[in-house]
Amino acid sequence: MEAAVTTCYRHPSYETYVSCTRCERFICPDCMREAAVGHHCVECVKEGQRSVRQARTVFGGTVARSAVPLVTYVLMGLNILVYLAELVRPGIVDRFGMTGAGLTGPDGSQYVYVNGGFPGLDVIGVVDGEWYRLLTGAFLHLPPSGSSFGSVPFGVLHIAFNMYALWNLGRVVEEQLGRARYLALYLLSALGGSVLVYLIAPLDNTVGASGAIFGLAAAFYVISRRLGRDMQAVNRFLAGFLLWMVISAGFTSWQGHLGGLLTGAIVTVVYAYAPAERRTTVQASVCVVVFAVLMLLVALKTSALLG
Repeated sequence: MEAAVTTCYRHPSYETYVSCTRCERFICPDCMREAAVGHHCVECVKEGQRSVRQARTVFGGTVARSAVPLVTYVLMGLNILVYLAELVRPGIVDRFGMTGAGLTGPDGSQYVYVNGGFPGLDVIGVVDGEWYRLLTGAFLHLPPSGSSFGSVPFGVLHIAFNMYALWNLGRVVEEQLGRARYLALYLLSALGGSVLVYLIAPLDNTVGASGAIFGLAAAFYVISRRLGRDMQAVNRFLAGFLLWMVISAGFTSWQGHLGGLLTGAIVTVVYAYAPAERRTTVQASVCVVVFAVLMLLVALKTSALLG
């Protein structure tokens, strides 16, 4: 009496006598996957991978197999691409920079804003509903023309310093927070910086990723404390950032720096100390609340400026 012919469950035309040690289905060499004992089929391997709990940091970020800081790369790329666009079209800075309230004449000339506007002049800025400026301004930098340090235009130094800081801070923070939490932190910090500018100095025109960078600096400090690292070097690092904020107050927006720093600190404290059993829910909820509070402050300031 002849034995029954067995074939691969995925490839019926292939005769085989080897079976998966988990589900006992017959498998051909193309469907075999090495296991501790015998072989597994493709489906059993996938099922086993789904059942393995993925490692996470104490902040909830996924421990990625690859150490590539993808979000940091993308953010740097966006800032650099926008800067190149500025070189081609300088008007982008005026159109999308962080302007709280301003006036423009028929010839495009800009004037200082007065409550409620002025006859014959158009109101521009966040006060006129251009809320996108609160975020787009964080991806713009000073153009090369204008003041210089020696032979190097200040605009070039502006983006160079910010990208250098983003490269150094972003990699560390992204590794601990994971991509989604890191991106939310960056954008909220940028937004927080712009909002404080709008609240305190609405007539100023500001650009730059500095608010987001200061938010990352605050995040780095909170992360280091949460992980129990040696704080002496970290304290010196943050002190340097705060000293720079004071020194540069005469020619940069200290309001943007401070707003980003405070927003980044608040968000990262929640990231760091949210209860593990409902960590993601708490973290996401606080991000939404921070965003809502910032938008409410903008609405109240707009109402006051409109008189």
